[in-house]
Amino acid sequence: MPRSVALVTLGCARNEVDSEELAARLERDGWVVTDDAHRADAVMVNTCGFIEAAKADSIEQLLEAADTGRPVIAVGCMAERYGGELARELDEVTVLGFDDYAAIGDRLDDVIAGRPLVPHTPQDRRTLLPISPVDRATAAAPPLLRKRLDSGPVASIRLASGCDRRCAFCAIPTFRGAFVSRQPAEVLAEAEWLADTGVREIVLVSENSTSYGKDLGDLRLLEKLLPQLAAVDGIDRVRVSYLQPAEMRPSLVEVMTSTRGVAAYFDLSFQHSSESLLRRMRRFGGTEAFLELIASVRGRIPTAGVRSNVIVGFPGETDADVDELANFLNQARLDAIGVFGYSDEDGTEAESLPDKVSGPEIVRRVERISSLAEELTSQRAEDRIGEEIEVLIETVGRDTVEGRAEHQAPEVDGSVTIRGELAVGDLILARVVANEGVDLLAEPL
Repeated sequence: MPRSVALVTLGCARNEVDSEELAARLERDGWVVTDDAHRADAVMVNTCGFIEAAKADSIEQLLEAADTGRPVIAVGCMAERYGGELARELDEVTVLGFDDYAAIGDRLDDVIAGRPLVPHTPQDRRTLLPISPVDRATAAAPPLLRKRLDSGPVASIRLASGCDRRCAFCAIPTFRGAFVSRQPAEVLAEAEWLADTGVREIVLVSENSTSYGKDLGDLRLLEKLLPQLAAVDGIDRVRVSYLQPAEMRPSLVEVMTSTRGVAAYFDLSFQHSSESLLRRMRRFGGTEAFLELIASVRGRIPTAGVRSNVIVGFPGETDADVDELANFLNQARLDAIGVFGYSDEDGTEAESLPDKVSGPEIVRRVERISSLAEELTSQRAEDRIGEEIEVLIETVGRDTVEGRAEHQAPEVDGSVTIRGELAVGDLILARVVANEGVDLLAEPL
C-alpha cells in the first residue's frame, strides 16, 4: 500500500502555493496526500514565521500533530528560519528546510525509516534562488509541478519569490531570499492549467508584485503580463496582491484600471503614513503621496477597491505620528485595513532601535486604530449600497450563497451574501442592498 502524508498549511497564500507544489512532488514520489492526520503515515506542517502570533500558531499545530502519534515534519518559513531551535525544543518533530523540497519524498522516506538526517540549519538567503528556480536561458515553461488541494474557483499563482527591499521591521529577505521573478511563459502555463481545473479567478502573489520583471531586465513586465493572463480562456478575473506604494507607476495603474478581466483592486502596503516614521522604517511616501496615489486610481474607477496593512508602535512612533495615521485613514476611505502592533523580529534593524514603545501603549494604539478602521471600512461598504457588482460565487449553503466582488480578495477582505439558486463558480451581476460591517448583501440582477 502507498504511504500517506497529511499536509497542514498555515500562513499566507504564498504558503498555500508552496503546499500545492510539495503535494505534487510527494505524489510524484509515490506518496498519497490526505487531510486525515490520524490515518496518515506522517504529518507535515507548512509553518508560518512572519509575526509572533503566527509562530505561536505554528508551534501549536506541530504539537497537535505530535499528539496523533505519527512522525511529524516541519517545513515552511518558521522551519527555515528557526530550524535549529525548533529541533532542540521539539524532539518529536523533524525539521526540513527549503533545500529539502526538491527531494521531499526521499526525505519523508528517511523519516519513516528512521534514517538519520543532516540537521537543518537556517541560511542567509539574500543571494539564493527561490524554491523552484527559473531557467532564464529559455522562455519555455518547465513541466508543471503542482497539485490543487482546493477545488474552489479561486487559486493563487506565485509571481516571484523573495524580496530585495530592506524594511527595518521585516525579516522575510533573510529566509525567503533575494527577489526572483518567474518567467512570463511559466506563469501563463500555470494559469492555463488552473483554468482547466475550473478556476475562474487567479490571484498573483509574491513578497512584492510591483518589482516583477526588474531582474529580467523589464520593470514594465507586469503591465505586459496582466492582459495576457486576462485573455486566458476560462479566467474571468485576475487579481494582484501586495503592491509596494513606492514602486507604483502610472502605467501599472492604467493597465489595472483599463484591462477587462483585471480586477480594479489595489492591495497597497502603506504600513504607516507619517513621513518621518516611514523613513525610520526604511520606507518611502507619506500621507500626501499616498492620497495622491489613491486619487489616481479612483479618478479612473471610483469604485476600485483599495486595502492596506498598517503597523503601530514602531520604535520612535509618537502620539503625533498616530494622529497622522488616523488623519490619513479618515481621508483614504479604504475598503479593508489590517492593523498590527509592532513586535521585534530577530535579525531586523528595528530590533536594535532605541525609543521602544511600551507594550501596554502599543495595545492602546492598536485598539484605537483598529476601532477607527472598523468604523471607516463599514462606512465604505455602506457607500456601496445601490452599486452594481460582479460576484464570483465561492460557497453555496442551504439558505445562502456567498461570493466575492471585484474589490474583495479571498480570505482577507469582506464577502457578499446573495439569495438565489446559484452554483460555485458562477459569476453574476448583482446590486448591493445592505451591508454588515465590510460584508455586503446583494440581489442578483
